[in-house]
Amino acid sequence: MDRPRDGPLALLLLLLGHVITALEVPLDPKLLEGLPQPPTITHQSPKEYIVDPRENIVIHCEAKGKPHPGFSWTRNGTHFDIDKDPKVTMKPQSGTLVIDISGGEKADAYEGVYQCTAHNELGTAVSNNIVIRQSRSPLWSKEKFSPIVAQEGQSLILHCRPPAGLPPPIVFWMDNNFQRLPQSRRVSQGLNGDLYFSNVLMEDSRNNYICYARFPHTQTIQQKQPITVHVIDMDSLNDTMADYFNDTDLFSDKPVDERPPSFMVPSGSLSSTMVLRGEVLEMECIADGLPTPVVSWTKLSGEIPGHRASFQNFNKTLRITEVSEADAGEYRCTARNRHGSVHHTIRVSVKAAPYWISAPRNLVLAPLETGVITCRARGHPKPSIRWSMNGLPIEDAPKDPSRKVEDDTIIFSEVQTGSSAVYQCNASNEYGYLLANAFVNVLAEPPRVLTPPNKVYQVIMNKPALLECLSFGSPVPAVTWFKDSRSSMLDGDPYEIHKNGTLQIHVSQAVNSGKYTCVARNNLGISENHVYLEVKEPTRILRPPDYRVVHRNRDVLFECKVKHDPSLVPSSTWLKDGGELPDDERFRVDSDSLTIKDVTESDAGTYTCVVNTSLDQDSASARLTVVGQPDAPTDLELTDPGARSVQLTWTPGDEHNSAIKKFLIQYEDALHQSGVWHNLTEVPGTKTTAHLKLSPYVHYSFRVLALNDVGYSRPSMPSRQYMTNPAAPDENPSEVKGQGTEHNNLVITWKPLTGLQANGPGLLYKVMWRQQDVEEEWTSVSVANVSKFVVSGTPTFVPYEVKVQAQNDYGHGPKPAAVIGYSGEDFPSAAPDLVQVVVVNSSLAEVYWEDVPLRSVRGRLQGYKVHYRRERSLHRHNSHHGEQRTESFGPNRTSGKIPNLHPFSVYSLHVTAFNARGEGPASTTQRFETPEGVPSVPSFFRVSASDLDSLTLEWGPPHERNGRLTGYTLRYQTVNSSHDLGLLEELDLPSNHSSVTLHNLHHSTRYKFYFSARTQRGSGPAVTEEAVTILDRAVVSPQVDIATQGWFIGLMSAIALLILILLIVCFIKRNKGGKYPVKEKEDAHGDPEIQPMKEDDITFGEYSDEDHKPLQGSRTLSSGTIKRDGSDDSLVDSGDTQFNEDGSFIGQYSGRSERDAAHESSEPPSPINAMNSFV
Repeated sequence: MDRPRDGPLALLLLLLGHVITALEVPLDPKLLEGLPQPPTITHQSPKEYIVDPRENIVIHCEAKGKPHPGFSWTRNGTHFDIDKDPKVTMKPQSGTLVIDISGGEKADAYEGVYQCTAHNELGTAVSNNIVIRQSRSPLWSKEKFSPIVAQEGQSLILHCRPPAGLPPPIVFWMDNNFQRLPQSRRVSQGLNGDLYFSNVLMEDSRNNYICYARFPHTQTIQQKQPITVHVIDMDSLNDTMADYFNDTDLFSDKPVDERPPSFMVPSGSLSSTMVLRGEVLEMECIADGLPTPVVSWTKLSGEIPGHRASFQNFNKTLRITEVSEADAGEYRCTARNRHGSVHHTIRVSVKAAPYWISAPRNLVLAPLETGVITCRARGHPKPSIRWSMNGLPIEDAPKDPSRKVEDDTIIFSEVQTGSSAVYQCNASNEYGYLLANAFVNVLAEPPRVLTPPNKVYQVIMNKPALLECLSFGSPVPAVTWFKDSRSSMLDGDPYEIHKNGTLQIHVSQAVNSGKYTCVARNNLGISENHVYLEVKEPTRILRPPDYRVVHRNRDVLFECKVKHDPSLVPSSTWLKDGGELPDDERFRVDSDSLTIKDVTESDAGTYTCVVNTSLDQDSASARLTVVGQPDAPTDLELTDPGARSVQLTWTPGDEHNSAIKKFLIQYEDALHQSGVWHNLTEVPGTKTTAHLKLSPYVHYSFRVLALNDVGYSRPSMPSRQYMTNPAAPDENPSEVKGQGTEHNNLVITWKPLTGLQANGPGLLYKVMWRQQDVEEEWTSVSVANVSKFVVSGTPTFVPYEVKVQAQNDYGHGPKPAAVIGYSGEDFPSAAPDLVQVVVVNSSLAEVYWEDVPLRSVRGRLQGYKVHYRRERSLHRHNSHHGEQRTESFGPNRTSGKIPNLHPFSVYSLHVTAFNARGEGPASTTQRFETPEGVPSVPSFFRVSASDLDSLTLEWGPPHERNGRLTGYTLRYQTVNSSHDLGLLEELDLPSNHSSVTLHNLHHSTRYKFYFSARTQRGSGPAVTEEAVTILDRAVVSPQVDIATQGWFIGLMSAIALLILILLIVCFIKRNKGGKYPVKEKEDAHGDPEIQPMKEDDITFGEYSDEDHKPLQGSRTLSSGTIKRDGSDDSLVDSGDTQFNEDGSFIGQYSGRSERDAAHESSEPPSPINAMNSFV
């Protein structure tokens, strides 16, 4: 075609491209069943088909179409009539041929070029030319090889020359034990199968060099006759040849000299090779030389492609895969040894069999529509394009005015019904061909929506949503979308309708959920479909796992808290370092966490929580670092020994993921304290050496401990022992003191030196002392194994200068410094004078005195002590005598305060001075009185009787009156059911009263009382109590809300009747029994003294029955609980009861008259008495 026509053609292709794409036949099987379609080849055998002669030949050809296509074959260009050959069959509904050669027929009889044709009424499709060839594995020709004799150092080639097979065999060298021969830079196999020796060695001598050829299709291996190689040196070679030639040396005695490299393959300095695009390029350079050369490769016109190139066979072979045109050029291999180098250039050209740029595609057109089929291919040289229609060259095909061929393009204009056909495009050059079928199917079809109806799409919020509306029709349908009520067509933001009808929502939101309708229209009809979109909340990890640093053998917890859409079911998976968790019971996975028990170092890594739903996923990772105590240092070594120093080095142990902060160096003194380790020094964790300062006369062993954030390591193994020589002491004892323990002695003490400080044997202490400013000469004494010395006969409390010096068998320690000490103290000899007492208030007094003379202290004055005692109370009812108490004051004080005194009391006191030995004589005794104070709380306060509108209160005077009582204060107020307080009433009572009755109170009302005692100084603390006036005299109970209920009154009446019956029975039996008391002493003789109740029997404090006695034989408390008082039949309170020898009662209770009993039983049966008797 002429070049100027390419411009309009390109424009036409641009205009028609969307039509071609839109009219592709869909793959929906249900749709295909109803549509006519020309044949399409779906499966065929490869172009080059090598068959195994031992198996049946199967030539594949499968095709589809509507109606289903029929099949026929050609062989070597002519029709192949399969009906004439009983060995050839065609599979049903298929074009696949099966050639049965199991009966002894030879496969080579069916070799040739086969082509399959699939046809129906709409057109014909053809397969590639399939070349059938039988695989061959010919035998090696019979050869007999003479032994090869080679001089040591020479090069050698052992030829393989395998028989030509189909496909070519794979060659390798082995010995007769089927062991591969070792290969190296010196000995290697070439691409042609030959075995190359750059130089031979004596060890290369063997008689079993065997070349094997493996034929892959038949899986057979054939071997060449073994080759024998003898490698000899020159002396052996001359001796051997002399046996044949009358002792004549044929070779020089000189060994083979070393030589520069030269190429055995390829030959010359320049060669060329051709390779096809997409295939594998292999180039080799094998050189001889002594010593063995080294081969390298370069590309002269560019770089060798690193990702596709590899160097094999000890760098002798350069292999490039997937060759492209860019790999063409000149490659240079270089062989070098120490004697020189040699080069060879390989010129590579790259050709290309045809390959597709744009293969033709099927085209579906409606009547009167326009379309294009394009067939574009490249190759080197450029391939030629040939068109066919239904298997015939297009020149020979029926003319069609709607069809126009333009080189690699066929243009269809205003096609007519019945012009469907299959077109073949053949692109070929000298290196191969490409064949493709593409049909043109002219259809008139109304729209059909292929997307399943009512399909539900689910998408995550803020993600794009794609709602499909796959449709088919001819002409191509136009697709529109509506939502919910179909009020308006969806077009524009946020919606986008793609050419295939898919509706895209770029950022989905909750408002986008709902029902969507797609409508497909063409001029032949309309079709619609409904789909649904659900927008879900995203899955998010709210609390991801955190980076953790954990000690070994502890537990670790990784959290993974997730938020997800309620309608989605999440599943969690934990990964370790991107893989599955170890199969270990220590790993426990819960719904939102991962727990690892007893962590080990192997558990360290990255843990990832992956949460999946059916729509999305989220993941979060955290690193686990397992730390532990460092391992013990090792390899302790002592260097640079000195008289008092040594260098220690060591090797640190494993840090276990926690950096070593420092090293602790300890020592053991085997001479003085064997088995005891002491800290010597510390060095930073970055150092592994330490210069140690040592002491004399020590047998050292050292060990090292490492410390990190977890803790100390185990100690290292001890170093070898290092002994230092003795020397005089370097220091004297510390903490030297002089202090007397008696009035005539001085005790000198010191802190003794340790064995490490002694510096040598024979340690002594020279103790020296003299009286300060009195004696000039020092008195001294040497002692051993002690830490004190007592100087006797000293004056009392005088200063002394004291020194202690260390010495051993090798000399004295340094000159010691003197310290000042004092001899012992004696008791002070004088008492403080002019002692006076000033009373500040009822509980505080101040004492004054004068200093004692300094000479009378006879020691160091430490202070004064005031001893005081409460002699009695000024109240006539209280004559308490208190214990003596003491207050101490400093030596510079001449006064002091005495706190916590009892008011209204008489005290006595005296003052003494004291030093370290003790107290001196006491001063003159002083007496003083404390004024009145406020009294303490009353000894008791209780409600003794309760009535409808009155309450009787009783109390006792305070235990600590602290003065003369002037009266009592009573305040009270009502308390309602919500605990609100009423108006406060106040009443002053005389001091000689012990009870009071409050009248005109509200019935069934709770009152709160505050009661306190008074002196002239004021009122003391108050005691509080609560009580309730009763609702009914027959029922004494503060619980008005219960006692007023009808059911409670009925219950109590029934109980009273039952108790009354029981009492009558008991009285009858007691009258018959006779000899035990029925009334206590208190009933016959009233007790004039106050008789308090037992603590367990009260509710509002204790009260006596002296002034307000209840009914005989009972007491009624304000709480409504009825208790037995002391007048019941009791052995505890009947003090006058006597017993006979047999244990029976005697006395006044046994002589009770029947009249008394009758009188007692005639009392009215009140509920109170009945309950009291029952209890």
